[in-house]
Amino acid sequence: MSKRILNVVTNVGHYDDPSHKTGLWLSELTHAWHVFEDAGFEQVLVSPSGGASPLEPRSLKFPNYDKTAKAWHADPERMKLLENTLGPDEIDSADFDAIYFTGGHAVMYDFPGSEGLQRITREIYERGDIVSSVCHGYCGLLDTRLSNGEYLIKGRAMTGFAWQEEVLARVDKLVPYNAEERCKERGALYRKGKLPFTSYTVVDGNLITGQNPGSAKETAQKVAAALG
Repeated sequence: MSKRILNVVTNVGHYDDPSHKTGLWLSELTHAWHVFEDAGFEQVLVSPSGGASPLEPRSLKFPNYDKTAKAWHADPERMKLLENTLGPDEIDSADFDAIYFTGGHAVMYDFPGSEGLQRITREIYERGDIVSSVCHGYCGLLDTRLSNGEYLIKGRAMTGFAWQEEVLARVDKLVPYNAEERCKERGALYRKGKLPFTSYTVVDGNLITGQNPGSAKETAQKVAAALG
């Protein structure tokens, strides 16, 4: 049986100010998708509400718009996958060996409050399978609690987009909260790389996280390695 990966993407297309567009950071999906595809894994896309996942405009510009992102964007069949994602209620967590939360600032709005995604994540995690995220994808882990009521990330080493990176990206005034700070408030052992925007990943048991868009490939490789 080939392993199955559940890739999580956003449904949100803008910040609180609708004139500022955001969405899925495309390369964070495409880099991981290629790694999983090359490993022979089956993949499914899910989003908090199901349906369409808009793209972050900045992820479609140099230097973020790389070969894998361009190829996906130019492929009608692949783009169709992002127009018709499943909703959490359509997902049986038992069908998947790993969940992978993609990023883009949009996920800060719709990942944390999704009880459906929390259910799937908790079930996958508690049976010892892989929970992973890259960049802002860790916002999908912030409010997930285990069956004992404790936060999933409490006491776990992990990473995600750093506040320093928000400032450098000039979106610190746009984001709805400080995800790094919230992560620490939940009791996580937050870590980050020495240099911003360079690949940095953290593996703590069956929790695998990457810091920023440049970490997507490495994060996926570590998920694939963990799945054997």
